Amino acid sequence: MKTLKEVACGETVKVKKLNGEGPVKRRIMDMGITKGVDVFVRKVAPLGDPVEITVRGYELSVRKADSEMILVE
Repeated sequence: MKTLKEVACGETVKVKKLNGEGPVKRRIMDMGITKGVDVFVRKVAPLGDPVEITVRGYELSVRKADSEMILVE
């Protein structure tokens, strides 16, 4: 299993698990990133921060620190 940070541009992956706890995990879940949802990686900034993704039909930018907590396959 890899993290969202490691996913290449243009790939679609499925969320398997969210690491982290408390308010950080809650914030990620509030953005619609929950177990079993498909995430499409649109763009990765030159230094890897942030990562632009599409989730549930809308676009998000996720910080590198947050993308490391999202396990996908």
